[in-house]
Amino acid sequence: MATRSNDRPLTGRRILICRPQPDADRLAERLQAEGAQTHCLPLLERRPLPESPERRTRFQELDLYQHVIAVSPGAARLFVEQAEDWWPQWPVGLHWYGVGSGTAEVLEQAGLTVTIPPHGFTSEHLLALDTLRQPTGERILIAKGRGGRELLGQTLADRGARVDNLELYERVCPDYEAATIASALNDFDPDAVIVLSGETLNNLIALGENTDNALKRRTLLVPVDRVAQTARERGFERVFIPEQLTPEGLIECLGHLD
Repeated sequence: MATRSNDRPLTGRRILICRPQPDADRLAERLQAEGAQTHCLPLLERRPLPESPERRTRFQELDLYQHVIAVSPGAARLFVEQAEDWWPQWPVGLHWYGVGSGTAEVLEQAGLTVTIPPHGFTSEHLLALDTLRQPTGERILIAKGRGGRELLGQTLADRGARVDNLELYERVCPDYEAATIASALNDFDPDAVIVLSGETLNNLIALGENTDNALKRRTLLVPVDRVAQTARERGFERVFIPEQLTPEGLIECLGHLD
C-alpha cells in the first residue's frame, strides 16, 4: 500500500462505496480528492413511486402542517422536485428537519431553513430535539421511502402529533451480473466497504457471500450500533462506526484504519 500523507490521508486506500446514486459518485469524488481509489457498487436503488391521489393531497395541504421531516437525501430530493410543482414559493411557518446533514443540505439548496440534531444522525437524535418533544395536536409530514423503520412516526404519534407519511420511493436491490460483483470485490479488492444502512448490508451479504471468500474479513463502515451488531452477528470481523456520516466523518474514520 502506498504511503499516506497528512495532505492526502487516503492515499493508497481502495474504498468500495455501496451507497445509492447519485450519493455514491459524490462521495467517490470527495474520497478521490483525499487520495483514495474508489469503486461504486450501489446496493440500493431508489425507484420513485407513481403519483397517487393521497400524495397529491399531502402536497396540496403542505401549508397546514407545522413540521416537515425528510429522512434521507433521496427523500429530500424527490420531495423538493414534486413539491415545487405545487408550491413555487414555500409556505411560511413550517419547521423543516433533516435526519443528518446530507439530507439537510438538499433542503437548504431549495431555500429552506433546516434543523438537524446537534449531535448524531439518527431518528433517535431527531426525536430528542426540543421542538419535537411535545407536538401534541400538531401536524407532522414525514417524507420517506416505502417501508423502513417506523420509530420516528410512531414515537411522534405517541407524543400526540397527527403524523402523515409521504412515501416517495421504494428501495430495491439492483440486479447485477455475477461478473460485476466479482469485479467490485475480488478484482478491486477493497480495503474498506462503506455500507450505510442495514438493508445495504443485507444486500452485500446476499450478493457477495458466494463470490468473495474474503468478504467477512473486509473492513466495514456502518452507520449505527444496530447495523454494526448485525454485521458482527453475520460474521464480519472488522466493523467501524464513523462519528459522523458526512464525507469528512467518513474520511476521518478511513484515515485512521490500520
